[in-house]
Amino acid sequence: MTMGTPVSRIPTGVADFDSIIKGGLPIGSTVLLLGDLGAGQVEFSYTSASKLALVKEHPESTTYFLGHAAKEGLIPQKICYITFSRSREDILQEIKVSFNSDFYEAFERNVIFKDFSGIYFRKTLVPKSWGGDASSIFLPPNEDNVLEALVNFMDENAPNSLVIIDSLTDLAVSANIEITDLVQVLRGMTRIAKQWNGIVYLILTRDIVDERKQRMIMDSVDGALVFEWSKFAMSSKRQRYLYVEKFMSILPHLDKERIARFATVVTSESGLVVIDTERVG
Repeated sequence: MTMGTPVSRIPTGVADFDSIIKGGLPIGSTVLLLGDLGAGQVEFSYTSASKLALVKEHPESTTYFLGHAAKEGLIPQKICYITFSRSREDILQEIKVSFNSDFYEAFERNVIFKDFSGIYFRKTLVPKSWGGDASSIFLPPNEDNVLEALVNFMDENAPNSLVIIDSLTDLAVSANIEITDLVQVLRGMTRIAKQWNGIVYLILTRDIVDERKQRMIMDSVDGALVFEWSKFAMSSKRQRYLYVEKFMSILPHLDKERIARFATVVTSESGLVVIDTERVG
């Protein structure tokens, strides 16, 4: 039996994870990063963006920053970071105090920010001066709806890019956005992403919406990486873990290795890294 055509992949920047999933995530994927508060989903996205930005600037450093498994991986032409309630300055400050200067500077130079907070807060009690929209009284017609504005931005910027959407939590809890509309946009995004040939990360805090809505969101994307805290037995210490909840093209590799989940830590020098694998049986 002949094997299918190899699928091009974009490295996640988490080298030990990439080595097991054959170099990264398949291009054209929409990937839900679902996690407990502080469990690593945001740090995962920062790590990916920072390391890919460093490799864009220094292609000779691919193996050093991304690992041997990523040698054949594709590096996105653009890296975009979308927010709805947080500012560019907020994100950059968080990275500056969390990671080393190389990560921070590469992120600052290479990442394209899009802040939709002006539209997101427009129909709320939040003053325009708080929502970053103090200078504009009227928005263009196509900028009145945050989902429409998101779609327009994605059409223009997502091809051949890594796009991080921070976060679906903001959209899922908004009183101005119907969950059915959000899910339809995600389904459409998942369909068109196959033509974009990039990767879209969608950050969502676990249990922030009810289980039915969370399942609807998970069902609308290609893959779901789950980040969780777990306590050690007879101890107050906690450990971060990452596992793959859904991903047709990745789960067979994990099943073959009998890997249930990955223990992770976040360091200032390397971002989010895998320190151990927990195997079944």
